[in-house]
Amino acid sequence: MKIAVVFDSAGTLLRMYRVAKNIHTGEYLDEVVTTELVGKKPYCALLVMQVDSNKLVNCPPEMLISDFIRKYSIDIEVGCSRSQINKATVLSVVENDTRAAMSDLQDVMAAVKKRCKDIFYMGVGLIIDVDGKNIPYVICTGGKVYSNTHLVINALNERNIDAYIASGDSMRNLGALANNVNLPLDRVFEIATPRKKEEIVKRLKQQYDKVIMVGDGINDLLAMRAADLGVLSIQQTGKCPPLLCEEADVVIRDIKEIVGVIENRVLKI
Repeated sequence: MKIAVVFDSAGTLLRMYRVAKNIHTGEYLDEVVTTELVGKKPYCALLVMQVDSNKLVNCPPEMLISDFIRKYSIDIEVGCSRSQINKATVLSVVENDTRAAMSDLQDVMAAVKKRCKDIFYMGVGLIIDVDGKNIPYVICTGGKVYSNTHLVINALNERNIDAYIASGDSMRNLGALANNVNLPLDRVFEIATPRKKEEIVKRLKQQYDKVIMVGDGINDLLAMRAADLGVLSIQQTGKCPPLLCEEADVVIRDIKEIVGVIENRVLKI
């Protein structure tokens, strides 16, 4: 039997530390759930910035983020959104924002570094409000590989089960993760929105007898529904959101449990 396992990265393969900053109030939000910020309004979106963190740190703090993106031709992608938002609209919102500064991004980066001493990688993003035509939040995520992640990938390889990563993050970070856990880069899908994750699972179902989706958030819900087996990991939070718990076929508290789930729920069928 040919089996594929698709993993989300943040919160599933990686222990994440997230800090957001409210541009209007200056308030910091620790351990924030990105999808909850995006879900505040119908036309909000998380934008992933394709940029090396060193360039952000060395940038003048007073420079507007919109000017930074324009000056250095920084590529930005929509990581997740409640509604379909095209890139032209996204760029228009960012370019018109006059409040969010590089100091705001530098602040959340410093906060994440303080929280996560053994940081594996760092990514930054923006939450945009299309109706308000501004950037209400900046966000930084830093993560380190769960201690059992390597064991899981190795165990799957030994059983000839193909592992994939589908994440809203960029290849700059996902490539480092894939190399760290010895996963071929051609099995990594970057900037994967909820709809794209669903499409990835459906496409893999044409190649494999069984496809398992392992995720930890609402942005994985469509992919979990499309998979032959939807697995919810609550290792990051220890909490089981009602909607996700209802939709998931299996709930795990540690990534290492996925091997037993496959052996008991898939291979024995």
